[in-house]
Amino acid sequence: MAVLLIAEHNNSNLKVYTLNAITAASEIDKEVHVLVAGNKCENVVKEVTSVSLVKKVLHSESPDYENFLAENLSPLIVKLAERYTHIISSANTFGKNFMPRVAALLDTSQISDIIKVESSDVFVRPIYAGNALATVKSKDKKKCITIRPTSFDPAPSSGGSAQVEKAESVAAPNISKFIKREETKSERPELGTARVVISGGRGMESADNFKLITAIADKLNAAVGASRAAVDAGYISNDHQVGQTGKVVVPDLYIAVGISGAIQHLAGMKESKIIVAINKDGEAPIFSTADYGLEADLFKALPEFLEELNKLNTIQK
Repeated sequence: MAVLLIAEHNNSNLKVYTLNAITAASEIDKEVHVLVAGNKCENVVKEVTSVSLVKKVLHSESPDYENFLAENLSPLIVKLAERYTHIISSANTFGKNFMPRVAALLDTSQISDIIKVESSDVFVRPIYAGNALATVKSKDKKKCITIRPTSFDPAPSSGGSAQVEKAESVAAPNISKFIKREETKSERPELGTARVVISGGRGMESADNFKLITAIADKLNAAVGASRAAVDAGYISNDHQVGQTGKVVVPDLYIAVGISGAIQHLAGMKESKIIVAINKDGEAPIFSTADYGLEADLFKALPEFLEELNKLNTIQK
């Protein structure tokens, strides 16, 4: 038995969530093989071979794989799946793009967003917006699984010496075409992997008021998040959304500002190590989840918080 994990990368560098998925894969079986499919992605192959938990790297090169279209990538994965019992990817936009297609082609039931491995065929995944956990036993001969990256520690990125095997590309079906990619670039940490996250909700009242959030984020070297209500209101773009229909984050510190605490939002952040809530409504549900709560007007509390951070920075300098 061996596990095939699909590496997420940008043809130059390995994405950090792949390391978390490798840890999960190693809990299923110690024989972890990683597929690196892309175009001119030799540097990514070198990175993966150094990961200590990886036994073999499958390297497949083709211009058809450059933009990771599900229609192009899936036939390759299905072909390679003949040698494996488990096909694994991260439960993010990368894995969610192609894994359902792979599962359908293999005629197997996908097990999504697992947070724990009980055995090679028993897994734990959240349901009902994280309010319950389901223990799932799969009887399928081939198992297609997506991993919630934040539930597993990243595998050590050094110390490995995996062998590299060339995997022949599979002809693309040419039923879809890549047009363009628009990426939001920021000097702040990535939301999904940041150690500190500060999020704003409907209580911010406007996009302009989100400057209060971003100013504090810059001082704390934090990522900026938001509730769905704030995103739907147009205060901030949807790539900042935290929650059931957004990103799941598990930072060391999560600061929720003007967020009521709907279960959909809690599903994306309640596993944070320390949660701080700032809200003028003392009955807001967020306070029942928070480790520390401040019942205050955010438009007074945030400037005072920023002032104290400025003093601290001055002292440290």
